Amino acid sequence: MTQDTPSKRRPRRMAREPQPEGAVAAPAKEPSHLDQLQDLLSRQGGATIADMVAATGWQQHSVRGAMAGALKKKRGLVITSDKIDGLRRYRASLPS
Repeated sequence: MTQDTPSKRRPRRMAREPQPEGAVAAPAKEPSHLDQLQDLLSRQGGATIADMVAATGWQQHSVRGAMAGALKKKRGLVITSDKIDGLRRYRASLPS
């Protein structure tokens, strides 16, 4: 029951087309919001909630949640805060 005539169907495509040897590398990825928060908190003077809200575009409760959840629990940073002249500044450091 084989056919002697060629099939009229298209040949199957490969799931991934082979790339030439000199393929262009993927562009560098922009830092995530969490990376931005970590950079702000790692600065010498730390950062205020207002600084972090301006950098990420998040609301205040989202910034505080990200500090407690993603930065403190998942990334293992030590988050400290100081209130100087009525302004609370947060800082992050690696655990000792």
